[in-house]
Amino acid sequence: MPVDYRMKEGEILYQWDQYEKGGLGRWYWDYRDEVTISHINHEQRILDIGCGEGITLDRLINHFPDRHILGLDLLSENVAVCKNHGLPVVQGDVYNLAFADGSLDCCLFMEVIEHLDQPERALCEIHRVLKTDGLLLIMFPNDLMFAFARLATLKIKEAFYDPGHVRRWSPRSIRDEVVGHGFEIVKQISLPFRFWPLSLHHLAVLRKI
Repeated sequence: MPVDYRMKEGEILYQWDQYEKGGLGRWYWDYRDEVTISHINHEQRILDIGCGEGITLDRLINHFPDRHILGLDLLSENVAVCKNHGLPVVQGDVYNLAFADGSLDCCLFMEVIEHLDQPERALCEIHRVLKTDGLLLIMFPNDLMFAFARLATLKIKEAFYDPGHVRRWSPRSIRDEVVGHGFEIVKQISLPFRFWPLSLHHLAVLRKI
């Protein structure tokens, strides 16, 4: 669960705290990341946009120790947590990425787009910094199924936690959005099931055209 600046002290659910509890939640996070990382091939310069506390960033670095990998997050608290874990991270804004045109091979956009008021602006900026044929991995949650799954596993606090989502996305809506912003769909997959209404996440694998 991402750190949300609107949460009051005591209401925040920190990602590492939840992850380190282990169990089904940790297993699923690992599975989610493994599926995502499996779509990265020879891309050398990788940016994890909205990296949160760096759990996926840490896995990326361990999986690709010879690549140029960097995390970026808007919140100073997330940046501090990443640095405490020894992860390479900078504070930044997806609407104004401090990277040259066509300077990146791959961008991860994991559970970020649902937080944005202007997703089209973010997609245009990511398109700018990616090289032609660069890879963009977008993942977003199915909020209804997350609430149900947490209630079913008696995670009551998590079930009623407000993660600050602005919009609920679907496989169709993300496809319609990205095609109009200079990307082509390589693959779409819902996790852990192929049927979106019963899944927890959807992954869109895109190429810049």
